[in-house]
Amino acid sequence: MRARRSSWRSRSTLLWLLAVVTSFAVGGFVGAWLGRDPAVDVAAEPYPPAEPSAVERKAATTPPAPEPAPAPEPELPRAQGARVAVVIDDLGRSVEVVDRLADLPAPITYSVLPFEHSTDRVVRAIRRHGGQLLCHLPMEPASGADPGPGALNAAMSAGELSRATAVALDAVAGAIGANHHMGSRMSTDERSMKVVLGVLGERGLFYLDSRTSPDSVGYRVGRDLGVPSVERQVFLDPDRDPEAIRGQFRRLLAIAAERGHAVAIGHPYPETVAVLREELPKALAAGYEFVELSALVERGV
Repeated sequence: MRARRSSWRSRSTLLWLLAVVTSFAVGGFVGAWLGRDPAVDVAAEPYPPAEPSAVERKAATTPPAPEPAPAPEPELPRAQGARVAVVIDDLGRSVEVVDRLADLPAPITYSVLPFEHSTDRVVRAIRRHGGQLLCHLPMEPASGADPGPGALNAAMSAGELSRATAVALDAVAGAIGANHHMGSRMSTDERSMKVVLGVLGERGLFYLDSRTSPDSVGYRVGRDLGVPSVERQVFLDPDRDPEAIRGQFRRLLAIAAERGHAVAIGHPYPETVAVLREELPKALAAGYEFVELSALVERGV
């Protein structure tokens, strides 16, 4: 009886130990599973890559489409012998800009304001480069803006206008002609323009009507007085955007091709100089002839 009781205790102890061991093993496995790092598992056992679709396979084997070519620049109309004069106004403040203009591949006519701080130096630089020189006469505008020192205005008497014109011309030594700066009011006043152009005629100078007003009478009065006169057809840079300047230059050439000659006025802006540097060689290659302004005056255009 005692032996059977001892055997039963031994079996109970063994079963108890087996249950404890089993419990620890199962708990450790479950804990390890629940606490695993998914990133480690994914890295260790990556999913197989998906098969590419038919569209993806075609895209991978098709070379990329080439970039569209830029639209070709329209060719200039050929105009053998059409004469063009380019006048640059508002000089007198910088010698450096004169050097840049003189480096262009075609002649430029230089118009210098008479009473700027560097007028004398600019005049000497232009003469050193052999450029043709105009006096840029400051005249009264309709807007009331200030045209600068020494301006001529329609309220002056004939004597005052005559003296003021002579002083301005003297300040631009070597000028062979003149055009007006601003002047949309003054250039429409026939009495005043007769006095100014009379002074030019006495000195044997010619006149370029800048046509800052569509009602300017300068060209007509000059012709009536026997003063050699021409008029401007195109302003190159009322808008300083390079593409706008380029468009105005092309317009200038179209007028020259149609009429046989044309006159443009521009300003010493960096954008204007840059466009001229690009466009002048193309125009020369198309047969346009660029001349100093006096060549058109002599031709009586």
